[in-house]
Amino acid sequence: MMKINYKIFTALAFTSLLFLACDDGDAIPDEILTTTTNGAVLRTINVVSNELPIGSSDGFFGVDLEIQSRDNGSLVDAVEVFATFLDNTPDNGVGATSDEVMVETISSSEFTIGRASLPQLSYTISLPELLSATGLTEPEIDGGDQFQVRFELVLSDGRRFSVADNTNTLTGAFFSSPFIYNSTVVCPPFPPEAGEWTIDMTDAFGDGWNGASLTITVDGIEMMFDVSGDEATASTETLTVPTGTQVISVIFNSGAFDGEVGYTITASNGTIVAEKEAYGDAVPVATELLNYCIMNF
Repeated sequence: MMKINYKIFTALAFTSLLFLACDDGDAIPDEILTTTTNGAVLRTINVVSNELPIGSSDGFFGVDLEIQSRDNGSLVDAVEVFATFLDNTPDNGVGATSDEVMVETISSSEFTIGRASLPQLSYTISLPELLSATGLTEPEIDGGDQFQVRFELVLSDGRRFSVADNTNTLTGAFFSSPFIYNSTVVCPPFPPEAGEWTIDMTDAFGDGWNGASLTITVDGIEMMFDVSGDEATASTETLTVPTGTQVISVIFNSGAFDGEVGYTITASNGTIVAEKEAYGDAVPVATELLNYCIMNF
């Protein structure tokens, strides 16, 4: 595979800096790209977000990218996206660093043209999408773990360019073309509310939860809640969350007739932290509903 001549990149960049004024804008990359092998680089315009909060639908990895090559990026047919899970908290006994998997291929038809007449791409991926791609579930990750997102340029002549083709010239502040990014799993920004929590549980058919349950863990102490009995339609329990609690997890364990199940978990300050109406939502599978965790690095 032919690679970009990075020694030429370095020499030309140095020469250009000696003779070109700072306000020459894109003159430096233009000069380099017109006098080197017609490869391609993927320049970082802006990292929009690189934090993935557990239990939140707001977090995502996002980056704005610009494709630079001869012929104004027209040599690039597609961008391939790959993901790897990095288990930085092996002491918690869950998860494991995964093999790299391909997430998707973005065709050049999806690029937009930016101010320098170069193709641009704004890419985002959520925590649930990364979990699905790597075959993990939320209970298997913890604060401080990371997902690594790698991009690979596919050229019309079959050549490919990614992080393995880089040198310091391309990864520095000027080109900022690392091809690979780390997005960190973070814990909720506030600790769980201390006091008495309320767990209201219902069964629409009136025969109990048929094997379904809620597992709530408070600083390592695990408790199980459900509606039990052949004629049981509802149950209300309380949970004491001590002051200073740092880790709390709520997991729904699937049973035989999950559609009949309903629950509302209310924190001591009145905030509903998890809720499901019987027959009101899609039938759930075993999943983590809430996860407060300690940030680990």
